[in-house]
Order: sequence, then C-alpha cells, then structure tokens
Amino acid sequence: MTGILLWAVLPYVTVAVLVLGTIWRYRYDRFGWTTRSSQIYESRLLRIGSPMFHFGLLVVVIGHVAGLVVPKSLTDALGVSEAQYHAVALSLGGVAGVCTLVGVGILIRRRRTTGPVFLATTKNDKTMYVVLVCALVAGLATTAISVFAPQTDYRETVSPWFRSLFVLQPDVGLMEQASLSFRIHAVTGMVLFAIWPFTRLVHAFSAPVQYLFRPYIVYRSRDATTLGTRPVRRGWDRP
Repeated sequence: MTGILLWAVLPYVTVAVLVLGTIWRYRYDRFGWTTRSSQIYESRLLRIGSPMFHFGLLVVVIGHVAGLVVPKSLTDALGVSEAQYHAVALSLGGVAGVCTLVGVGILIRRRRTTGPVFLATTKNDKTMYVVLVCALVAGLATTAISVFAPQTDYRETVSPWFRSLFVLQPDVGLMEQASLSFRIHAVTGMVLFAIWPFTRLVHAFSAPVQYLFRPYIVYRSRDATTLGTRPVRRGWDRP
C-alpha cells in the first residue's frame, strides 16, 4: 500500500497541486508573484550566489529531463555507449549539483547574516530552503552512489517508472527495485514541486520570453533641435 501511495498516487497529486496552485496564485496573488528582491540591502554575496544557483539549477533540470525522458534504446541507437552516457551524466550532473548547492548555501548565509534580508525572510521562505536543500543533497547523494555502485542504474528503474506515469499506468514495481537514495530523491523532488506555487520559486514561470520577440525601443534625443519649433521648458515651469 505504501508503494502505491508513493509511486502511483503521490505523483499525480503533486502535478495537480502544482498546476492548480499556480493558477490560484496567478489569479489571486498576482502582486505576490515575485522574488521579493532584496538586492538593495546586499549585493556582494548575491552577485556570487545567485548566478551559481540559477545556472547550476538550469543544468540540473536539463539533465533530469534528458535522463528521465530519453530511453536507453535511443542512446544505444545513436551509438552512445553506457560508459559514455554515464560519464557525461555524472560529470555534468555532479558539477552542476555542487554549483547549485554552493550557490543556495551562499544565498542562505546571506539571508542569515544580513540584518534587513533576514528580517524580510518569511517562514514560507525557510520551509522552501529546507526542502530545496534536502532535494539537492539527495540528488548529489544519488550521483555519488552511482559512481561507487554502478549497479544502481536509474535508467532501468526510475526512468521507465517516470515515463509510465504519462500513459497513466505507473509501474510501482520499478521504483520498489530502485535504491533507497533514488526513492528519497524522488519523494523530496515531489514535495518541492508541490510547494512550488506557494513560494518565491513561482517566479520561475515568469521568464520574460516575450522580450525576445518584442520590437526595438526607439530612444529619441532631447536635443532642442530635434523637437521641432516648440521651445523646451523645465519640468517645474508652468506651460
């Protein structure tokens, strides 16, 4: 029963909470849809920790998508051996995971040691940081275990289980065969996505993609010779 709840019920509950929670947050808390930037209070640590966290997390997400969605048969057909695949996955995943963890560590230290930033930190933020760090540590643990215990191949257990969710036929047995570290990582990941819409992480859904397609902004000079015949007046002068 526990296996069914964890690997056949919880994933769909997580997706439902993520989608419905995001819609609710957008409709009823649009002004709170923000990171509540604290750059004005401290910028030195932020300049170091924020890029490490964001770029590291981006690589981690891409690696998870590739590892969970791309089947082993496809990489075999492309001529990528298991040794090559795992070498790239473990090296990139390990470096990205460490960068992400170090980055979030710097951000947490900044919040703890900078007075105004600490005062602006809510209980919601603290909960989010705890779950996020647990997910990152669990992910790095699975990477380390994969190096020293190659027989724990997630492509034979976790990945097929993940893909089975999309056809509404979750294969619980595959996750029960996975190592404990992978199961802990999967559970912490689902918890993170479940609380995502109710934390500052929701700003990740607001990437300004439309800026890539908007027209150029035309800036015009304030030189009097380019403003026609009307004389230029100061802002505090009466017209």
